[in-house]
Amino acid sequence: MGSGPRVVIIGAGIVGCALADELTGRGWSDVTVVEQGPLFAAGGSSSHAPGLVFQTNPSKTMTEFASHTVRKYLTLGTFDQVGGLEVATTEERLTDLHRRQGWAAAWGVEGRVIGPEECAKLWPLLDQGRVLGGYHVPTDGLADALRSGEAQARRAIERGASFLPHHTVVGVEQRAGRVTGVSVSTDEGLRTVAADVVVCAAGFWGPTIGAMAGVTVPLLPLAHQYAKSADLTRQPGAPILRHQDKDLYFRMHGPRVGVGSYAHRPMPVAQHEIAAKATTMPSLQAFTPEDFEPAWRDARELIPSLEGYREGINGIFSFTPDGFPLIGQSPELEGFWLAEAVWVTHSAGVARAVAELLVDGTSGYDLHECELSRFEPAQLSPAFVSERGQQNFVEVYDIIHPLQPMESPRPLRTSPFHPRQQELGAYFLEGAGWERPHWFESNRDKPAPSTGTAQRGEWASRHWSPIAAAEAHATREQVALYDMTPLKRIEVSGPGAAAFLQYLTTNNVAKKPGSVTYTLLLDARGGIRSDLTVARLDEETFQVGANGNLDLDWLRRRAPAGVRVRDITAGTCCVGVWGPAARDLVQPLTDMDMSHAGFRYFTCRSGYLGHVPVLAMRVSYVGELGWELYTSADLGLKLWDTLHREGVTAGGRAAFNSLRLEKGYRLWGTDMTPEHQPHEAGLGFAVRDDKDFLGRDALSTEPTRKLVPMFTSEVVMGKEPVRHAGRTVGYTTSAAFAHTLGRPIAYAWLPIELAEPGTHVEIAYLGNRVPAQVATEPLYDPGMEKIRR
Repeated sequence: MGSGPRVVIIGAGIVGCALADELTGRGWSDVTVVEQGPLFAAGGSSSHAPGLVFQTNPSKTMTEFASHTVRKYLTLGTFDQVGGLEVATTEERLTDLHRRQGWAAAWGVEGRVIGPEECAKLWPLLDQGRVLGGYHVPTDGLADALRSGEAQARRAIERGASFLPHHTVVGVEQRAGRVTGVSVSTDEGLRTVAADVVVCAAGFWGPTIGAMAGVTVPLLPLAHQYAKSADLTRQPGAPILRHQDKDLYFRMHGPRVGVGSYAHRPMPVAQHEIAAKATTMPSLQAFTPEDFEPAWRDARELIPSLEGYREGINGIFSFTPDGFPLIGQSPELEGFWLAEAVWVTHSAGVARAVAELLVDGTSGYDLHECELSRFEPAQLSPAFVSERGQQNFVEVYDIIHPLQPMESPRPLRTSPFHPRQQELGAYFLEGAGWERPHWFESNRDKPAPSTGTAQRGEWASRHWSPIAAAEAHATREQVALYDMTPLKRIEVSGPGAAAFLQYLTTNNVAKKPGSVTYTLLLDARGGIRSDLTVARLDEETFQVGANGNLDLDWLRRRAPAGVRVRDITAGTCCVGVWGPAARDLVQPLTDMDMSHAGFRYFTCRSGYLGHVPVLAMRVSYVGELGWELYTSADLGLKLWDTLHREGVTAGGRAAFNSLRLEKGYRLWGTDMTPEHQPHEAGLGFAVRDDKDFLGRDALSTEPTRKLVPMFTSEVVMGKEPVRHAGRTVGYTTSAAFAHTLGRPIAYAWLPIELAEPGTHVEIAYLGNRVPAQVATEPLYDPGMEKIRR
């Protein structure tokens, strides 16, 4: 018998093999990998994957997964580091390559934007005349998926793991809400493999395995085309190549060129169709040359010497609604984990992250984009998963703006204020399925002293309007309404609720009823899982303002008997009423005392606003006097109509973002993540040293880096590298034009020695250098006079 809990991994593809290696390398040797096919060409996506590893990704985490994969497979001798080249045939793509080079620099990957001549030297078969430039990463290359999987599997076997081929999972055993093993079918009949932990690494079969466990696996298998050319002149050491303007990629197979295409129509494959329509292996469907012909013509325009192709395949890969993997323990079944929708590019990194979660309880990676519980219920319907998965296939090589919303299905989730927002000419973007107004056309003629239009390039001007300046100005000078309904609201109640929240959060939330507390959730490493606003409504009931479904899952998993954790978002709504005239607006509408002495900052109470029962919290995310007003969803429209009158401005997210950055308010998931601790993030004030809480023992009060504000010479977008003395030293997070201050601002993570106000740095933005200077925060109202009046 091995050490550690009994672990069963379903699937011996590259992810399952990598996970077995990572777990056994950490001392968990009681690991069994069950595979329905042979070892190690099991017939899944790993068996046909072309193995290209391009590390650069707008996500820091996905880039780090890929970089770890490169490093690990190099040590295994299964990675050919030929480099990666992405070419541009349009000016828009060339600009995007500069953006990609910026991401790479920010995340620690070296790459260069190069000219057409150098592109042709790296890939002599290219038609240089069609190429405007390229992006070259010397450390990219080719992973041999089968050899990489087998090498890791054999290492795991040496440490005690077992691999069982031709074992088809037919059931996931469970008792009292916890997994107990898997039922498998073999040539000798049925048997049960007992387990304390089951990890589904079954690739595109994931939804079938999930159904056996009663777990939703939001993954869509889609066929993707790949073919090989006739023999050409050899290009020894030629890098892997992307021609994203035509949705193509290339690699060498000796004297032949492999051509992969995302240009064809989406070809979803239902679970029951996988085996029924398979050809030589389960992951291969019949090749459809009529879908490939346009791509072949585009390929020949870039590489004129290409002749006829053969060995074409329609190979199945996995796509999710948001393009990220599915990692973590299922909310529905304790002990049932996923490592799904993982491509070869990220395989070793994902396996490492899952192993860290299992063995240590937390990972060194920021996994918030990848955790299974990130999805809202409305994002888990088969229709949503199918539509969004297909669209992600279509957009896999598209140039995507960071604010670009999904086009369909919309509208999906709307606040009760939505009809009035439409009447006011709202420009809606989308987040977590919610329609979120970013500005209102009805405010176009309102005063806007400082729009910042001249400091915005074309890219930063997309999904933005100078109307935001008018809304920000109205908030600072008068009063504005902001729809806060999309923010997650969680009710925590029961006799042990106070003690439960007191241990899970960093600040003192066990105050008297009517108090509101800003606090943090930490993991065991002291990383910031989330920031919360906790209102104590009575002795046993708390309302928690959270960041999303991850927080709901985190609280539910840890709630002891007698403590109830309930998502109340859908049944409620919230409007922020902020500005120096906020009291003048709300006081005549209520019998509550809204004076400063009668309603202190960071307190709450219930009452009526006109005909509407509300919970009023005196908090502000924009740095002005005001309240968040909550009511039930059925009364939301009445609440809006009670407040919105002549002289009251409706404000959108564009103004909101500018205002909160002026005040230095952080946005979790953007400005800070589980990679960061409170003191370095400027949130030490939310940590109480006189109480015990999860993550306390791991905290450092002597940071080596710091999140700081900067004044910049133009508006940037976030995720750009910050440079000093000729080297990359950090990266930006949030950015905006500060309409109150009349200049662009950005927040960035910098080494502590460069975090002093007055330090001059540069931001690499779209191939240009943007001067920036570290500033003192908060940039607006440092004495808190505005918010506490």
